[in-house]
Amino acid sequence: MIYLDNSATTRPYDAVIRTVGHYMEEEYGNPSSLHRMGLNSEKAVKKARRQIALALNGQEKHVIFTSGGTESDNLAIFGAAMAHNRRGNRIVTSVIEHPAVLEACKRLEKQGYVVDYLTVDKQGTVNPEEVRNAVTDQTILISIMHVNNETGAIQPIREIAAVKGNALLHLDCVQSFGKLPLSVDFADLISISGHKIHGPKGIGALYASKSARLIPQLLGGGQEDGLRSGTENVPAIAGFGLAAEMGVATLEARGNYVSRLKEQLQEGILDQIADVIMNSPKNGSPYILNISFLGTRGEVLLHQLEQNGIYVSTGAACSSNKKGKSHVLAAMGRSEKEIDGALRFSFSEFNTLEQMDEVLDRLKAAVTQFRKLGSFR
Repeated sequence: MIYLDNSATTRPYDAVIRTVGHYMEEEYGNPSSLHRMGLNSEKAVKKARRQIALALNGQEKHVIFTSGGTESDNLAIFGAAMAHNRRGNRIVTSVIEHPAVLEACKRLEKQGYVVDYLTVDKQGTVNPEEVRNAVTDQTILISIMHVNNETGAIQPIREIAAVKGNALLHLDCVQSFGKLPLSVDFADLISISGHKIHGPKGIGALYASKSARLIPQLLGGGQEDGLRSGTENVPAIAGFGLAAEMGVATLEARGNYVSRLKEQLQEGILDQIADVIMNSPKNGSPYILNISFLGTRGEVLLHQLEQNGIYVSTGAACSSNKKGKSHVLAAMGRSEKEIDGALRFSFSEFNTLEQMDEVLDRLKAAVTQFRKLGSFR
């Protein structure tokens, strides 16, 4: 099996699996309980909070555990909008954001908020000057994805932070946390997820700085400093913390390694397969490669590769069951046929250079076969 859908989810580290199992089988106490098992679970949550904070170069008191990236995005957007609505009612985001951001913004529009949707260039990048022009004294929040989950385009977040004015800056860092250097120095809110960095599914976090006052969206027992009620998912939290610690320890080496994987596959495709369009920018994330194979359908290529034990994607997994085309590629100016022929390859440290050779051979055969059929015009 060759798994190249790591932007959708990743294989958990063996040590993470063992840690999750330990807190499910042995230390399964409720962190709010006063007995020894409860205290041990509480210690595990505190340790993970510290591991996440260190991975972000931040402070552990600002880490709020959630069920994943989607909830973190929702808490950041709804929580900030409700907390700061007396100061203004405008929000700035981009047209290529994750549905967790776009759908939240659509709901806020129905509640009377004004949302400015920024366009992107052909590389899928936001222009910081457009951010500057969109921000007014009524703008309370800017929400931008650090690394795009479909193309790997890296947004100029430092430049955006420099022109945000008095607005809070929320960064969706689900595809960059544990993969690219990241700091909380210039962002007010940061969303991250466990299963994108070889941690468990169903766990994430929102880093909320002191300036980012939020209204909680889940009410109950007052866990997570009152910002996210509900009994803590201790096994997943412990696994997430360990995955973050392991990821940061090897961040540079892994980045260099997956860059070689991406470069080898990309160069092979460009050299051996005609009529392709590169959708990922040259300076994008080393973990994501998005290419359109003209005269084909990405979904058909995906299933042909799957028959050979190769797993790729046509786009974001969160939208894969929807009939609509990629809103990201459409925003970049790609035609309908170019979007139909797109595949996303996303890499991890578990992939090898030898696998890239096999993927290229199987991909070349699949594209050639489809084009010979002449069934897609």
